Amino acid sequence: MFVRVVLLSAPFCILTYAPAPEFPEDFWRPGLRVAVPLGRGARPMVRAAMVLGASEESGLPEGVACKEICWPLEWGAPLIGGELFDLVGELARRQGVTQGAVLGHVLPAGLRSVQMRLHSVSDGRARLYTMGQLLQAGADVRLGLARDMARGRARILSRADDAADEELCRLAVDPPWPVRPGATRQTAVLEYLHDKGSVTRRRLLKDLGQGAGPGLKALLAAGYVHLVREGADGALAAGQEEVRAEDGLLPPPPAAFTLNGEQQAALDGLLHAFDKTDGQSALLYGVTGSGKTAVYLALARHCLAAGKSLLLLAPEVALALKLYRDACCALSDAAVFLYHGYQQPSRREAFFREMARRSAPCVVVGTRSALFLPLTNLACVILDEEHDASYKQDEGVCYQAKEVAWARMNRSGGLVVLGSATPDIKTFHSAEEGRLPLFRMPHRVGGNALPPVELVDIRGLAVDAGGGCPLAPESLEALRATVARGEQAVVLLNRRGYAPLMYCLDCGTTMGCPQCAIGMTYHKARQKLVCHYCGYTRPFPSPCPKCRGTSFLPMGEGTERMAETLATVAAGPVLRLDRDSTRRPGRMEEILSAFAKGESQVLVGTQMLSKGHHFPRVTLVVVADADMGLNLPDYRAAERTFQLLVQSSGRAGRGGLPGRVLLQTRDTNHYCWQYVRAADYEGFYAAELARRKLRRYPPFVCLGLLKMEYGMRESGGAEALAELARILRAKADALGVRLLGPAPAPLSLLRGRRRFQCLIKAGEWQSVRSLWFAANAAAPSRKLHLFLDLDPVNML
Repeated sequence: MFVRVVLLSAPFCILTYAPAPEFPEDFWRPGLRVAVPLGRGARPMVRAAMVLGASEESGLPEGVACKEICWPLEWGAPLIGGELFDLVGELARRQGVTQGAVLGHVLPAGLRSVQMRLHSVSDGRARLYTMGQLLQAGADVRLGLARDMARGRARILSRADDAADEELCRLAVDPPWPVRPGATRQTAVLEYLHDKGSVTRRRLLKDLGQGAGPGLKALLAAGYVHLVREGADGALAAGQEEVRAEDGLLPPPPAAFTLNGEQQAALDGLLHAFDKTDGQSALLYGVTGSGKTAVYLALARHCLAAGKSLLLLAPEVALALKLYRDACCALSDAAVFLYHGYQQPSRREAFFREMARRSAPCVVVGTRSALFLPLTNLACVILDEEHDASYKQDEGVCYQAKEVAWARMNRSGGLVVLGSATPDIKTFHSAEEGRLPLFRMPHRVGGNALPPVELVDIRGLAVDAGGGCPLAPESLEALRATVARGEQAVVLLNRRGYAPLMYCLDCGTTMGCPQCAIGMTYHKARQKLVCHYCGYTRPFPSPCPKCRGTSFLPMGEGTERMAETLATVAAGPVLRLDRDSTRRPGRMEEILSAFAKGESQVLVGTQMLSKGHHFPRVTLVVVADADMGLNLPDYRAAERTFQLLVQSSGRAGRGGLPGRVLLQTRDTNHYCWQYVRAADYEGFYAAELARRKLRRYPPFVCLGLLKMEYGMRESGGAEALAELARILRAKADALGVRLLGPAPAPLSLLRGRRRFQCLIKAGEWQSVRSLWFAANAAAPSRKLHLFLDLDPVNML
């Protein structure tokens, strides 16, 4: 007998091993995680792998001996088994990769590691064995340990069971750092925690070196860093967060809500689809403020009553937190959990294991990675704001959460609900074609009207690069009036940092990243220039690397600069919500809570603010640079701009007070604005669909983006690319596929690699994959790295 396994780390290849003789042959079930030896010599390395299946034939040449599997990493039913195992296999086939590549990007880190130990208690003595020690152990010892596992006297300890890995260093302050300029070790620790989030003391000292120990000790003593033990409260499950009324994000748990007529009609239609068992999908199309969340929660209540579990997904963590609190209040007697990628790895691993053991129905609120949780009896997946690009994973193994949700529910006979005020054009086209039911909610709850939208022409606005206000006089006047009335305002600027460019007055160049063909953003609080693509940083002020000059001018504006400017205009504190201001654990909740309590009347932020949030006292929304994304080299540019602006407009006037929306633009004649001002999604849909049909873009073709990269200092990359292009053109002609490129990507240099891409337009997905397989077979792997993105949402 031989066992086929796939590695859970690079190179993610499929290998054949002989089973460990200490275990019966039927023990090696598909989905079982195992430790396998890899490499030659007396002490090979040990890697984590997953069993794909067993056979009597190895398929190896005669005379080639198979190594034995080292040891299983779990006992009993595999964590990745049944439906989830099949789902991973389907996604791997779709992307042309192995199951290991998929699992290597979606499993918690601890489940892909062999840093586990076997804990055995036998003959009155406790023993610990690493996987490496088990590999070297004698046959008698291994047989005894296998028997101990079968009798429950031995078990595998995960990394989360290590006390040292539960002690987390957590940042307690925000930049600018309150330390001496010469305290370089303390600054290094603070910067590290700002970038990485909460990490264990062990990992911090490993990454920064033991020299960081005194700096960490000083920061702990000063209270700038806290040492916490994850899960120390002991009262909450791995995926649960405590919800308190005093958080301010929500009032105390309300009485059972009553749906209005439109909501009830939508719910009735969804329940009819839910009761079918053949795998259904539905689109819930409701304007902002129409109460889609209430319909989701009513559907969740019905799902739980039927003994089934439900998955409620959000595109971003900020919105997931809000939905989680809504669910906890509305479903106070149910088990509600939260799962997202910003939680600690050990916490995500513990929650994954808990869901595999759990048989009782529950609701899990999370981001796209929650789709791969081993939930039993999962009968419904809801994707709120289904149009959002964050549902697409476009690095590593690419996948679209909507398609994964459909594949999972199609296997189990469940229901997928797609909800949005501005649905993805492909989704709405499917509904119009009758491929999925469409439920409409065209009015806001309570009868409130949508806020009027006004365009503010800023072509003549003179912004002083040294510190002028990026808001037009009309916008400033509206902001002052809103503050004077005691109401609140939201200002959206989808550009973080203080200034997107730093210009050298001595030599006339902008400070750029040495690894990317892009300017570096100035972050004033951190006193650094930062590349938002590769993470490279440079202290500022510091001499210009080209001329050594020291005279600089910050150009443009980011959210940090906007908040600083508006603090004077609003004559009070201004809150900021973006990726930089929410890095410290719990800071996002603090900002949203402070704004909900009225501690600030103005909230500045990026697109994190544009959807889902409900602040009844917000009556003014200002979008500082509304046409920022209109001219990107992306066929979805107009659609994304329309969605962002309509969603942002929906934050105003959600309470009893009327709202107002101001969109600052330099192109008042763009066709998009007439539809934004009227919140006319269907009018925009018809106009955009006609353009896509004319130019052959989805939903009228199958679109693939083939990305090609090689190192900027690697010789032979350009020649390999030219040879690959010749092969691809010949193959595309044979397949009847339209191939555009290769051409330099819009971001032609990132992380020290030159980037090119081909756009593939075909009538069916199999033709796109055939071209991808041809590219893989022809490309010299050491010269070119190839990636395929099916139905891309990021063309940069």
